[in-house]
Amino acid sequence: MEHNMKKMVKLRIALGLMFVFSVAGCKTPPKMTDDTLVTSTVDGVVISHRYAIKPPAQFSPVNETYRALYPASVMSHPGYGGKVVETLKTGESYTVIGQVENNWLALGESTQAATESQPDNGAATVKDASQSATTKATVKLTGYVPFRALVKSELYDQTVKADQPKRRVRSSKKKTCVAVNGDSTACQNSTNGTWIIN
Repeated sequence: MEHNMKKMVKLRIALGLMFVFSVAGCKTPPKMTDDTLVTSTVDGVVISHRYAIKPPAQFSPVNETYRALYPASVMSHPGYGGKVVETLKTGESYTVIGQVENNWLALGESTQAATESQPDNGAATVKDASQSATTKATVKLTGYVPFRALVKSELYDQTVKADQPKRRVRSSKKKTCVAVNGDSTACQNSTNGTWIIN
């Protein structure tokens, strides 16, 4: 009986040590906050973004400078149901990195990382040359805005001018005027009927 007790104690100690070693070897994943940087690949483009910004389902690269037409909200996903990240400033320049679903524009920065592969013997084959010219596009996504909130920089002045209300030319009502003493004229005011001598 005493022998079985010693075996059970040894077994418990062994199991306890195994548990301690197995738990000590486990690493807990880092806690994700809204500001944690993550990467996603969408349509062959590597997109770096904050965890709070949702990656798009579709991505067509644009990489052009646009200017804000009005103070639109920059959203955390391409639609009005997300969180507001920031607000555009009218007339300020922004980089549109791509067009995404729902006809929204993705704002951010574009970076190019060239991948080079050199053969050891110094002689380049056609396959090696095409691989060395391959450029992997990486973009940094900061948020999404509606398509109409921005316009290409070169079209900004023209768009703003065309959007301003047209000045109405006052239609002058027909005045009733008569000559007085040959030099001057007298005209009747159409609103109250009084005569004014010029």
